[in-house]
Amino acid sequence: MKITNIFRHFALICRHKHRVFVNTVKCGIVWRGLVHDLSKFSPAEFFESVKYYQGNRSPIGAARRAVGVSCAWLHHKGRNKHHIEYWLDGDCAVTPEMPYVYAVECICDKIAATKTYAGAAYHDGLPIHHFRTYGNKVEGNPHTMLFVDTVLADLAKYGEKHVLNKAYLRAAYDRIHAMPLDPTVRTVRDDSLFPCEAREGRKA
Repeated sequence: MKITNIFRHFALICRHKHRVFVNTVKCGIVWRGLVHDLSKFSPAEFFESVKYYQGNRSPIGAARRAVGVSCAWLHHKGRNKHHIEYWLDGDCAVTPEMPYVYAVECICDKIAATKTYAGAAYHDGLPIHHFRTYGNKVEGNPHTMLFVDTVLADLAKYGEKHVLNKAYLRAAYDRIHAMPLDPTVRTVRDDSLFPCEAREGRKA
């Protein structure tokens, strides 16, 4: 474990939290921005993340590749309701829906995390690209999955100002959650968004 990574990882958490806070203010859920990801400062999460610090991507994947599991992630997902994985319960016939406030925090988190790791290479098409490549492998509630996909797809098309506001998010959440539950509908895929790397994208 490099001592310098202690400070680098601490700074990375703070940058990410600041970006999430800015997003949550725009969306009208200020309190969620203030308390977002506080468990990352706990010993169970912080020191593993320091050990596998990457800088340009999450240390969770590095821990998994090194030892087969990330104990920091297991700790984190069980304490933070904005993660789709928090709501997974194998004993439920249908995975519970993520409540509105946490679903919006999830959106704020995904955008902020992509900005934090991508740096200057960020554009508004990256969050949906990342979600459809990695995030939608999770067997989350179909309404939750479609909500996240819809908002991030609209982000790629129309930009942050269009999606990071209470009116848009409330309307999208209510519209999608009023749909009959269909586990086969998890995406509003628009192939014009792919590959994201091949287009300039909309700068944040």
